[in-house]
Amino acid sequence: MTQISFNGVGVSFGASTVFSDISFTIAAGERWGIVGRNGTGKTTLFRLLTGELEPSRGSVVRQPGLRVSLLEQHRAFGGAEMVWEAAAGELGELLALEQSLVAQAEALAHDSSAAALARYGRDLERFEREGGYEVTSRIDAVLHGIGFDPARARITPVSTLSGGERGRLGLARQLVSTADILLLDEPTNHLDLETTRWLEQYLKDTERTVMLVSHDRAFLAATVDHVLHFEGGSATPYSGGYEAFVAQREERRLAQQRQFAQQQSKIAREADYIARNIAGQNTRQAKGRRKRLERMPRLSAPVGDEATMALRFEVKERGGDRVVSALHVDVAVETRTLVRDFTGAVMRGDVLGFIGPNGSGKSTFIRTLLGDHPLAAGELRTGGTVTAAHYRQDLSQLPGESSIYECIAELRPTWERRLVQGHLGRFGFSGDEVQRRIGSLSGGEQARVALAMLMLSGANLLILDEPTNHLDVESIEALEDAIERYDGTVLLVSHDRELLRALTSKVWVLHDTRIIEFPGGFAEWEEVSAEREHGARVQASEEQALNRLHERQRVARADKRAAKPGSRGGQRSEERALRRGLEEAEARVSMLEARIASVTAELENPELYTRANGPADAGRLGVQLEELKAELDRSLEEWSEAGARLAAFE
Repeated sequence: MTQISFNGVGVSFGASTVFSDISFTIAAGERWGIVGRNGTGKTTLFRLLTGELEPSRGSVVRQPGLRVSLLEQHRAFGGAEMVWEAAAGELGELLALEQSLVAQAEALAHDSSAAALARYGRDLERFEREGGYEVTSRIDAVLHGIGFDPARARITPVSTLSGGERGRLGLARQLVSTADILLLDEPTNHLDLETTRWLEQYLKDTERTVMLVSHDRAFLAATVDHVLHFEGGSATPYSGGYEAFVAQREERRLAQQRQFAQQQSKIAREADYIARNIAGQNTRQAKGRRKRLERMPRLSAPVGDEATMALRFEVKERGGDRVVSALHVDVAVETRTLVRDFTGAVMRGDVLGFIGPNGSGKSTFIRTLLGDHPLAAGELRTGGTVTAAHYRQDLSQLPGESSIYECIAELRPTWERRLVQGHLGRFGFSGDEVQRRIGSLSGGEQARVALAMLMLSGANLLILDEPTNHLDVESIEALEDAIERYDGTVLLVSHDRELLRALTSKVWVLHDTRIIEFPGGFAEWEEVSAEREHGARVQASEEQALNRLHERQRVARADKRAAKPGSRGGQRSEERALRRGLEEAEARVSMLEARIASVTAELENPELYTRANGPADAGRLGVQLEELKAELDRSLEEWSEAGARLAAFE
């Protein structure tokens, strides 16, 4: 069923056209990825979808009663004071209705008039219809999935949250809402890898329609089934997932290139004929051809990669082989230890992926390495001939009061104006635009300025802290190509899995104050860590089964105590045999539980995956875990049956 239809839609502000001639339809349950370079109109599209903005041309037709919810990059929570209340959002009304129903039920004991009963019936019907009985567990589940403790969320003020935490809270508020269409603008910007995977699964499982703007290629590939690509002043819809879109886009560009080339060839032939015959005996034919040529509809040149950043990192000095050395390093903030007893090294040419949960201490570790934060213990340093350049996650390296031009001119004081302009042109800044103040730029524009400055460093060690946060997909691809061609060493902190998969040769994993060094790339780390996740799921499943069995045993014992005792006499020997069988079955279950716990602990130990034969051992342990699980299932059944036989006998 169609929910929204765009027909020839265009938007202009004065003489400036944002985009034109967009036509596509959104059906219930579809998941759309909105991609394109920054500034091409993605945010404007969302304003059209919410009804905040009307198109300058064309029409947007919405299904009557359609509820649309927008998650913006800058989140607000109304008057909510506590985190849980802010996450509840519109469902706060449903919780208030629940409290009203409790008060009405108590009042009915004294006032059972027709009006009171009718009001209670209406409110109860609405409460059930809108899912009131599940609302609390729904809010708790989303908060837990997005990285909050639901119990603490009830007593934590919103005012105490960091910027990243407010971003995650805004996302939770959107997911909890009852809207028919979710509009998500860069939802993964403040999420770590684990939370991003949770969100992927949530969006795949939801029956609601989703429209999301994202630069995370792995996230798009895992979630969307349609893509709307903004390019060349318009937008083109594609059916299929992100990978299918990439293939179709290339085919479309090739077809456009061929058509354009054919037309240009035809125009050139006609122009040549006209030039040779306009004053000769074939002048009539030449004039006729000139008129046809003037009336010919011209194809636009195909949009290519010429507007993408022309980024290239060069090394001035080769530097030594040992780039970073760490020996028994502790990193702390006040009384909190972030990294404990880490020993490791980064060698020349490594592309090191540094991963871990948000707030675990990755950025603080980097600041300590660069001397911007005191070292709590141990030794952490760069090589003597190493020159480092740091791309900061918060872009604080940019002088907010300076102009774009001044940022580059200060780094290259001997450059003429044309050289500064030419360098900035490689990053999409031209003309008077280079005089704009840094503080007035968007996040994507500031990121491009930071990369333009980084390109001039000539460093042989690049430390990149979340460099893709504000970049569009095309710019991320340009950054990926530049790192791949770079002759130096890279320390990359990122949640962009596609970037990590493509580039990294080694991984540091920061978890619970420990850094584990994995000798392979991020793609290999994903494979072996899947075994750990599998072990955790098996353990959780077995714990649930045991809890159910323990509950049945408690019920059986309660039933036994409640039953009237009968004559024991010669039945005692049979009772002893049944009890012995129950104890033996319980002992087998305990033994298998212990073995499963031991194997699971091995799989969950990150150091397993740092050994040369770690992946093979992990695979063997995974098979062993499955066999133990099957054996435990059989033993649990035997235990349950033995308990039932004893209870029946008693």
